[in-house]
Amino acid sequence: MTVASQVKGTLITLKGIEATLSELALKAKEEGTHKDYHQAALKTRTVITEMEKRVAFIEKEEPQYKGN
Repeated sequence: MTVASQVKGTLITLKGIEATLSELALKAKEEGTHKDYHQAALKTRTVITEMEKRVAFIEKEEPQYKGN
């Protein structure tokens, strides 16, 4: 498994985590719990943004990994 495929796999996993956290935030009945899940989803979004930049960099530097 290449580094590019590992980074892309991690990105996919992070997007799933973000979706789960957002869903849990919507379903949370207690305000504190809702805020905690929402904050976690926002932090995860920040990491996703950075990972997307890393994927773009990898694809620019190593075009053979583009789209894989």
